[in-house]
Amino acid sequence: MSSSLSHRLSEYAAVASTLGVDAVALVPGPNFTRAIGQSFMSHERPFLLIVPADGPAAALVPNLELGSWAQVGFQGDVFDWRDQTGYGDAFKGLMDQLNIASLAVEGQVMRVFVHHALLAAQPELKIIDAEKEISGLRMIKTPQDVVALQAAIDISERALTRTLETIRLGQTEKQIEQMLVKLLFDEGADELAFGPIVAAGDNSARPHAHARDTYRVKAGDALLIDFGARKDGFAADITRTVFLDHVTDEGRAVYDTVLQANLAALSVTRAGVTAHEIDDAATRVLEASPFADRVRTKTGHGLGRDVHEAPYIVRGNTMPLPAGTVYTNEPGLYQIGKFGVRIEDDVLITEDGYQTLTKFPKDLMVITC
Repeated sequence: MSSSLSHRLSEYAAVASTLGVDAVALVPGPNFTRAIGQSFMSHERPFLLIVPADGPAAALVPNLELGSWAQVGFQGDVFDWRDQTGYGDAFKGLMDQLNIASLAVEGQVMRVFVHHALLAAQPELKIIDAEKEISGLRMIKTPQDVVALQAAIDISERALTRTLETIRLGQTEKQIEQMLVKLLFDEGADELAFGPIVAAGDNSARPHAHARDTYRVKAGDALLIDFGARKDGFAADITRTVFLDHVTDEGRAVYDTVLQANLAALSVTRAGVTAHEIDDAATRVLEASPFADRVRTKTGHGLGRDVHEAPYIVRGNTMPLPAGTVYTNEPGLYQIGKFGVRIEDDVLITEDGYQTLTKFPKDLMVITC
């Protein structure tokens, strides 16, 4: 087993020890990928890695994945199973081998049927939700993580620049979205970080809108684009709102308010600041404006292998944020039936402040189209 793999597994063993349980279980997803250094699909076939607080790790692996699993360099016991025979015996063998009485799992990732299979193999097993502690290991990004994030962000910004150059009045939101997706891959994305949000006019007031093939953009529309590339396992998450042909006085005032909220969040960002303090700084700007009734969301969330991960930038979250944390700074104002504005940056917290990983301009932009 490589030293890096052994080190990563030891971190999960330490989580088990801290929680006072016998082991931690990981299933395919961002924590699993971080632990073993390779991504595997989550599908109808259970796939499980168990890391004890003390002793060697073991894995339950679908037989068809054994060839790929061999490339991981894992040296613990492996219990494989085939579609034709089912996975019950593999779970029983795994639990008998480990001889554990308690297990911490990822409550937001582990599926119910895997939970049931564990209990079927060992009915007295105590299972606790340790999502916060397990995923918390991903909060502080390594220099390599930041390089991958920056690559995803750079790809995204190049694609956005090119997309904005193609926009013409009369296009549908769906046509703009299709061009954005094409250019993301042209610029080097491995995957989409998530399905893009391309929303114009009244649709821009829906924070998680879907692009319409029935609406054609028109002069004066706000056009909100929330999107990101994924590169080397890490996701970008960027939003810019532009106006088409011209902007009204109201649009300009709303945009400036959101921009000032974005800047206020940055002004308090440094190692040791709490998530509450960042959200409060941004939200106070929005609440002090004439548009306070348009506040609908928190300021942001963590970003890394998942698009949404810890920490969550919201009032009441008093978690101090260490250097190496990356979060999205995305205040917004939304008036249903009219328009919305969101400005989103990806921000790395440093010991003496912050580094904004997104470089795309934030000044109000009116697209000539």
